[in-house]
Amino acid sequence: MTDAPAVTAPVPLSVLDLASLVSGRSSADALNDTIWLAQQADKGGFNRFWVAEHHNTTSVASTNPPVLISALGAHTERIKVGSGGVMLPNHAPYVVAEQFALLEALYPGRVDLGIGRAPGTDPMTAAALRRTTDTLGVEEFPHHVLQVMHWLGDERLDEPMVQRLEATPAPTSHPEVWLLGSSGYSAQLAGMLGLRYCYAHHFGGMDPESVFDAYRGRFEPSAALDEPHAMICTSAISADSAEEADYLAGPARIMWLGIRSGAREPVVSPEEAASRELSAMDELVLAQMPGTKFVGSHDDVTEQLKALVANTGVQELMLTSTTFDIATKFDTYQAIAQRWR
Repeated sequence: MTDAPAVTAPVPLSVLDLASLVSGRSSADALNDTIWLAQQADKGGFNRFWVAEHHNTTSVASTNPPVLISALGAHTERIKVGSGGVMLPNHAPYVVAEQFALLEALYPGRVDLGIGRAPGTDPMTAAALRRTTDTLGVEEFPHHVLQVMHWLGDERLDEPMVQRLEATPAPTSHPEVWLLGSSGYSAQLAGMLGLRYCYAHHFGGMDPESVFDAYRGRFEPSAALDEPHAMICTSAISADSAEEADYLAGPARIMWLGIRSGAREPVVSPEEAASRELSAMDELVLAQMPGTKFVGSHDDVTEQLKALVANTGVQELMLTSTTFDIATKFDTYQAIAQRWR
């Protein structure tokens, strides 16, 4: 494999990774693959490299974004590293603020804090993370976001507690805060708070144009942002031919079906995925929500992504994929970057 090419494109390209755990390999292998992929994205001129938060699953090694972000920052030079995202209901807001203030001190100007509302796991695991279910509801989320923002330099909240605490002494810069979501709720909240917003198109079931309309319709300028700034994250697997891409996308389909049925397992190989017999219900599920949103030849997928950007009017595009081989991800992102201009 060669290094990634530089990106010159109408909107910046970025990467979201989950440190996928594949059959026959270890968590250490998955994490080292993610670090290697971040290095390639850094060399190739990609804008951001985010990692997700998932818990108690057999197919994702990215359980603690701040820890992984620290490793990514140490192994890259210029790319922005961040969370896609930190699931705020799982954590005390002050802890999140301290973690990302520390990361920003280590890698000034390179740290993104993407915040999500869902727990990213089942209720039992969420309760184990937070030690209580009292603060897992929707109603506390906006207030907790404002608390984190205050401790990271966006001092809008007039409360004695937040004003008495500091996330870090003598900061010289602050992380860039994003709200993430797969519904209209986070889009509208991001607009009301004047924050950057990223829509999770890779698993969201809503029309992305309507989501971004909701974001822009509720946007109020803030100290953080003068005008709306939106990014869409979607999944893609491309290859020299559509047939090859469809074959390489098989593991993502099997993982998605496992998530829907509760039958979790490491990411299987394309050969194993091709040998699985799918029921009529499986086919129906995949028709409504495929494991990968864009699958096809390099040229076709790139053109479809350009159309997605044009139709949604976003300022940035983030790519993600579930594959058995890290080279499949790299080849997809490299090919799209080469054609993106």
